[in-house]
Amino acid sequence: MIKTILFDLDNTLILYDEMKFAEHYFPLITRRFADLFPADEFTSRLLKATLETHLNDGSKTNKELFLDLFCEGLNNSQKEIWQRFDDFYENDFDWFGEIITAPDKSLDVMRELQQMKMRLAIATNPILPMNAQLKRLAWAGLEGIDFALVTNIENMNYCKPQLGFYKQVCGILGERPEDCLMVGDDPANDMVVARLGMKTYLTEDSRNRVDKPLQISKQVIGDKIEGIPPVDFSGPLSNVPEAVKSLLRN
Repeated sequence: MIKTILFDLDNTLILYDEMKFAEHYFPLITRRFADLFPADEFTSRLLKATLETHLNDGSKTNKELFLDLFCEGLNNSQKEIWQRFDDFYENDFDWFGEIITAPDKSLDVMRELQQMKMRLAIATNPILPMNAQLKRLAWAGLEGIDFALVTNIENMNYCKPQLGFYKQVCGILGERPEDCLMVGDDPANDMVVARLGMKTYLTEDSRNRVDKPLQISKQVIGDKIEGIPPVDFSGPLSNVPEAVKSLLRN
């Protein structure tokens, strides 16, 4: 029986053009490290560490692995480097809310699911710290929703599309995959969880409202869908409660 609904975040609960995001993100965050690196070296180091963190084997948290990779060869302490990232997300990240929109009726969807006694969790790719994830939820108008879990770089040891990510999410929540529904926009990184027996809902909101969703991420984490079972449901985010009702009837 379905008990818990897992939601992706990027272009599922928040809609945006990743290319436009990148045009502003890299210049702003580079300033936080301008005394340590030329801009091109910082960007190269950041992308390399992020790419390799996506391949985390679970032996470290994503934050630990990211810092090991990013700080390789530096004299600065990892604590000092992380403080710079933390300050960026705390103080400079708010601007990005201006390029974010939310799918229709997203808050209504969450409230209806709560009325159905569903547990709600955010299962987004955990490469950002918790303060950034909470801000992104606020931009979606969901700051008042009680999520049982919000994945982030500090509390996870895997990234999508590794099944280890979804196994860890289920372990933290104390749920079996077959008792959960994954809601996301990505046919590979979100729907891959069907291999564990989890039900899946592929959202379509970003297709009509985002010019180039997650093109950079495709270069990092790929888009292979071979061997992934067909999705159980697809449609706008607003139809998720109907899908849950359908599963509860069966």
